[in-house]
Amino acid sequence: MIFEDLQTTPTAPELLDTAFSRAARAGRSKHGVEAQQSMLQTASNVLSDNLEYVVRDWPDFETVDPFYYELADALVGVDDLRQHLSEVSWAGHKTHELGREYIRRLPKGDADAARKIRKQGFARMGSVLNEVAEDLEAISEARDTLKTLPDIDPDAPTIVVAGYPNVGKTAFVNAVTRAHNETAAYPFTTTGINVGHLERDHITYQVVDTPGLLDRPTEERNEIESQATSALSHVADLVLYFFDPSETCGYQLTAQESLRADIEATLDAPMLIVCSKADVSQEIEADFYMTIPSETETEVVGDTPDVVIEAAIETLDVEIELPFEE
Repeated sequence: MIFEDLQTTPTAPELLDTAFSRAARAGRSKHGVEAQQSMLQTASNVLSDNLEYVVRDWPDFETVDPFYYELADALVGVDDLRQHLSEVSWAGHKTHELGREYIRRLPKGDADAARKIRKQGFARMGSVLNEVAEDLEAISEARDTLKTLPDIDPDAPTIVVAGYPNVGKTAFVNAVTRAHNETAAYPFTTTGINVGHLERDHITYQVVDTPGLLDRPTEERNEIESQATSALSHVADLVLYFFDPSETCGYQLTAQESLRADIEATLDAPMLIVCSKADVSQEIEADFYMTIPSETETEVVGDTPDVVIEAAIETLDVEIELPFEE
């Protein structure tokens, strides 16, 4: 995932402590004006290098896949993040310039005067770091947020599972993939986006469970949820919409139908209808009537999760891309 390798963002006090500590060590190995020059040079280099590294560690958002761009924008605000990075970049250049400026000011042969000028240079560098302290904190928070995003390959064939809470989505994903998400009989058990993977004929498919996004009407989503839902349109190749006609999920069938229409309008992808809990009710027209077997059941009513996922894969009809042969 594009954000998982982002390094920890240092705070302004941490950077200043590191820079001035290294500068002190550098100064101890020299004497007089030369010691002050070495301290200015070291502090300037440490600050400018580390600040520039913070900026370079981030990907160029112009090249980020639209899926991750929209998720990042929804969660942290790409424009705001760019502004924070720009401020830190300025600070990196400024501390470099200050090092050169105060080195040029050092007098020859007057160690006491040189020490005063070096302290002035350190104070200016400290002021610059204080100016971008909040920017560094914002970048750190953005990094911590984005590192938690699911590892979704935008280029891999992707099956999105949608429907109201408690209709069996997470149990289905667990049954057909290597995902192991919490399941329980109350709404909003899972939060965030959960991803499972399975392989058929040397092709890896992603099965995406989207609690908190594709389990409520548009008017009930906040701005972040709406934008994250929009991001899914960039990766969804097929949608499995789960109905619970028994309404034991806690939502009436009319509401479930309304949500289906809403999602169909949001995601530009083919949709298959799955009647879950077919052992309780099948009072709806669907492509599949599925029951997720328990460990104690000997017979399964209707289709199994494996039948549904295999049909979904067949509907996708993905072909293996072979290397070019002359």
